[in-house]
Amino acid sequence: MSKVLVTETVLRDSHQSLAATRMTTEQMIPVLEKLDRVGYHSLEAWGGATFDTCLRFLGEDPWERLRVIRSHVKNTKLQMLFRGQNILGYRHYADDVVAYFVQKSIANGIDIIRIFDALNDARNLVTAIKATIREGGHVQAAISYTTSPVHNNRSFAAYAKQLEEMGANSICIKDMAGLLKPYDAYELVKILKETVKIPIQLHTHYTSGLASMTLLKAIEAGVDVVDTAISPMAMGTSQPPTEALVAALQDTQYDTGLDLTVLDEVNRYFSAIRDEYLQSGLIDSKVLKVDVNALIYQVPGGMLSNLVSQLKMAGASDKLGEVLAEVPRVRADAGYPPLVTPTSQIVGTQAVNNVLSGKRYAATTKEFKALVRGEYGKCPAPISDEFRRSIIGDAPVIDHRPADDIPPEMENLKKAVAPYAEQEEDLLSYALFEQVALKFFEQRNQKKYRLDPAADAKAGVHSV
Repeated sequence: MSKVLVTETVLRDSHQSLAATRMTTEQMIPVLEKLDRVGYHSLEAWGGATFDTCLRFLGEDPWERLRVIRSHVKNTKLQMLFRGQNILGYRHYADDVVAYFVQKSIANGIDIIRIFDALNDARNLVTAIKATIREGGHVQAAISYTTSPVHNNRSFAAYAKQLEEMGANSICIKDMAGLLKPYDAYELVKILKETVKIPIQLHTHYTSGLASMTLLKAIEAGVDVVDTAISPMAMGTSQPPTEALVAALQDTQYDTGLDLTVLDEVNRYFSAIRDEYLQSGLIDSKVLKVDVNALIYQVPGGMLSNLVSQLKMAGASDKLGEVLAEVPRVRADAGYPPLVTPTSQIVGTQAVNNVLSGKRYAATTKEFKALVRGEYGKCPAPISDEFRRSIIGDAPVIDHRPADDIPPEMENLKKAVAPYAEQEEDLLSYALFEQVALKFFEQRNQKKYRLDPAADAKAGVHSV
């Protein structure tokens, strides 16, 4: 067994999980060259919710963030999370948009694209995988890990084999809710190593308190790369701490080779940021707790905060227990989808509706109807005809690749964004987040013609 490689998540999933993805590029810049010196396998630095948050809340251009990170990180691979046909948005996009997004991501500095589908429907990964191969990027195809009567290690291994045959360069076990238990991880990694020839990476969350133990058992089973977060931004709903794993493996056959002295410099930098986030309330103490009930409800951290927010707005915070109990029932009705964006939001919102209305499925969201109809792809288990009819009536079921129904979008997008575009990438920002992107373009334009910083601050225009 050669040394274990480490992917650091502090620039993406760590602050997405703990601090609503609010870390700014300005906060990242001073530590980037230190991160580059650590010797990580890769830095997960982009994708996921970072794109949306840059535009919507931070007044930043996500493409410029990527270019800035790349300019400071010369020796370490940069990695992003990509939602298959959903890209970084919340619906399926046309194949030409998916391919162009991949092209621009790699052109702006991404080396590894971790591509997943919420339903583990390989048809939703085809375009992104082909585009990544064409652009010379590393395809890391991910298995959305979950537990249910229809999910088991054999089914995950069969999916991994399919992904390898589609051209994946590595496989990621993506355990978004911290559901993977240590001995289950050992068995899963073992069977994957027997099934595919490409490297296996493990991504998990500390939510249920198992993550460090899970990593250790996966390492003993032969996993090649693991995801961790520097300790000030670790644990809770984030990843297990980097330094603890490095120390645990020192002087063993699995030694990561990472220098704890350099990691301490990184630690001290992010300790100050964590303190700032705690004082401002950006990190809520709730997300730092271990919640073993996650193993029962299978609710990822981001989904939990979303449920709490929905109930708060409805003046029904006392109903959280009922909603958490309803989530697994809705999930079973819908064919046991793994709970990750966007299915986590779809199932969660429907569970809230079921509880608040007092009658299950009295009010169904258009997204839940779309999931049941097959607009997001094939659910892992068959949905009963009776239940499907109760939700969508006689509407036809989609049993083909959903994106086959989406005509090319690029030409119309070019025309729509032409009055605002300052770079080719603006088309993609607009494609994914139309109104949010337009507001950002307007702010960017105002800033360009303002000379008075005080006026900018008063107008709420943020630095890009």
